Amino acid sequence: MEEQQSKDPLHGKRLDAILEELVEYYQGFEELGKQINIRCFTDNPSINSSLKFLRKTDWARAKVESLYLFVLRQKKRDEARNKK
Repeated sequence: MEEQQSKDPLHGKRLDAILEELVEYYQGFEELGKQINIRCFTDNPSINSSLKFLRKTDWARAKVESLYLFVLRQKKRDEARNKK
């Protein structure tokens, strides 16, 4: 039997990869901090300090994952528009 592929875009995605992709999409922590106003993004931010906070703070991680899903949808829309 074949294994079912997960339809969840977060499946198998590491938190550090998600965070790096968001920082890249928003061109830095400053814009990311405007999207999700948490201190690890607005006060002396770094990938490592943000990961440390997000790994132990469920509500913040949920916000990051939700924003990531939003960004994936935006990228798909942009791609579809560019193909026309």
